[in-house]
Order: sequence, then C-alpha cells, then structure tokens
Amino acid sequence: MEKKILELREQRKKLWEETKAFLDSHRDKDGNISAEDTATYEKMEADVVALGKEIDRLERQAAIEREMSADVNKPILDKPGEDTKKDPKNARATAEYKRAFWDVMRNRPTSPDLINALQVGTDTEGGFLVPDEFEKTLIEALEEQNIMRSIARLIKTSSGERKIPVATSKGTASWIEEEGEIKESDDAFSQVTIGAYKLGTMIKVSEELLNDSVFDLETYIAKEFARRIGAAEETAFINGDGSGKPTGVITSAEVGVTAASATAIKADEIIDLVYSLKSPYRRNAVFLTSDEMIKQIRKLKDGNGQYLWQPSLTAGTPDMLMNRPLYTSPAMPECAAGAKPILFGDFSYYWIADRQGRTFKRLGELFALNGQVGFLATERTDGKLVLAEAVKTLQMKTE
Repeated sequence: MEKKILELREQRKKLWEETKAFLDSHRDKDGNISAEDTATYEKMEADVVALGKEIDRLERQAAIEREMSADVNKPILDKPGEDTKKDPKNARATAEYKRAFWDVMRNRPTSPDLINALQVGTDTEGGFLVPDEFEKTLIEALEEQNIMRSIARLIKTSSGERKIPVATSKGTASWIEEEGEIKESDDAFSQVTIGAYKLGTMIKVSEELLNDSVFDLETYIAKEFARRIGAAEETAFINGDGSGKPTGVITSAEVGVTAASATAIKADEIIDLVYSLKSPYRRNAVFLTSDEMIKQIRKLKDGNGQYLWQPSLTAGTPDMLMNRPLYTSPAMPECAAGAKPILFGDFSYYWIADRQGRTFKRLGELFALNGQVGFLATERTDGKLVLAEAVKTLQMKTE
C-alpha cells in the first residue's frame, strides 16, 4: 500500500511539472493561450486533482487497516485518553500528549490511546499543535531571536479579527460663567483591526539521524525553527507593509525628527527625538536601532562633554542612551538617505497577536527517495502599532 501511494505521488508530481511546462510553452507573445490549449491544460489539471483524491483515499484506507490490525487487548478509543478528558483545556500539557506527539514526529509505533490523545491538538491541515512545555521552550527561543517580542505587548486571539478601539482625540473642559451652558466635548474613537497572517518554514532531517536515540530532536527543532521564524517575524514587526504580513512599527510610527544629514546624526537630534515624544509615553520609552548606528551613537556627547551612551554594567540589561534602555535589532534600517534608523517610544503600544499555537507536521513521504524526513512548522500571527503617536522615528535627510 505504502509503495503504491509513493508511486502515485511521484506520478502526480511528474504530471504537474508537465502541466506547468505545457502552459508556459503555449502562451503567445501577450501571455494568452488559445481555447484549444486551455481545454488541454484543464484536462491535465483535472488529472492532477484526480490523482490527489486517489492518494487521499488510499491513505485513509491504509490508516483504517493499521487501526484494524492494532492490538485488540485494549479497546480502540474514539475520544482522547483519560488525562485529556479530565481537563481538555490543559490536554497539551499532559505527558501522554507529549509522548504521542514526539512518537508521531519520529514515526514510531504508538498505542491507539496515544493516537487518540492527539485529537485535542490536530489542526485542519493535518498537523499537530506542539505540547505546552515545548511551546514555552520555543517562545523563549523566539524571544532570544526577536527583540520585538520582548518589548512589545503580546496577546492571544482565538478566531476572526480583533478590533481595538483607539482614542484619536480627547475631550476638554472649559470655564463656564454662572448659569452658562456646558459645551459638549467628547472623545473620538477609531478602530485598529488585528488579524492573523500565516508564517511557515520546513527543515529536512536524514532518517538515520532521526532514528538515532542520541539525537535530540526537540532541541534541534526548537532552535532551528525559532531562528527562522524569529528572523522573519522581526523583519515584519519592524518593516512589514501589512500586505500578507504584519504592519511594522516603522511603517506606522510618526516622524519625530529629521536629521540634517543623510549619513550622520548629531547629539542635539537625539535630544530632540526624545522630546518629540509626549511625556506620558516617555515614562516607559526605549530606543531601538541597529549595530551600525550604535557606532555613531557611542561618539555623541552633550553640551557638557558627557557621552549620551552609557554601557550596561549588569548582565542581561541593555545599554542606556540618555538614561533610556537602548536595544538593537538586525532588522532595523541602516543609515542612508530617507531611512529611519532610530526609533524611540513606548513599544507596549505595538501589539503582537498570536493565533492558537505553533503547529508541526511530519512530511514522511515527500523526501523518502532521498532518505530524509521533512518537518513543517507554521504559526499565525499579526502585529500593529495601535497608537502611532506612542513611537517616534529619527529620519535621515532625503538627498
């Protein structure tokens, strides 16, 4: 059965490549294809879809046969095991779920009880939500790779879009003469909507390494996926345009100061940047810039000849700039004409919304001919600066 499924997968892949090649080779100079060629292409495409359906049927049949041939000393359950039934909300925190999850990732035989325990973490695309303990490990690794997750506000969303009311103007009080009329003055509100964008990556591991009991699959996957996902998140949270990805803080933040030069900054410009931010936001404000800009910042002095930059004396704490924490990120722009290489503000107004949890999927057959197993990790997240005035940018002069 498995051999037949693999053959059909190879046949479908070959047919799909032929279908794409046919389409590309039959376009005219304007990129159009004739009605006759369109019919041929649609027939080839239908064959690809039909093969996919046949593969799905055979895989379901194989799953049923494996279940029917399982040990019958214990009943085959249709619901999660006892641990997950007691507390469904914390089912992914159980040892039962964790063991079943990693057994599936390594393709090791597991009991029907454990297979059923995975039902609480199965997503609509055939993957499995990672165990809670591993989720925490992955989050910690992400924060090491991603400075925005450590200074922004993190929220969890379940489904749909989350609408956040934001006050765009404040009501005011006025002096009133005796028996005078009180004037109306209301706050005005707008809404910021946070949804979820899908981010994914895949790694391949040799079957020999995967089956080696010494190989720490959990640690390897946590570090590698965190590195890739963290880098992609960081870039989007800082520079994202909101099209298929989060909206970056630079995209939404207001310009506080424009430098007099396109390639260099002055101490007075840093001071002006600080005071371009309203005082309520300055209480929790921090700087965010790149390592390249740090080279310039470290040379800046105030009017008394004191350096604006002060190094941290305690491990795990950031350096200081004008007595405010200074963070760096490789995703921050370099110093160039029109760029915004320095941010200053209260980043708790940048909201990162994580949907559900991170999902892993084992791709056991896709790379079988190469003796490899693929692992696909996906997450759904979004990020937006909900109040633009909470963060200010220093923008370089445009030449």
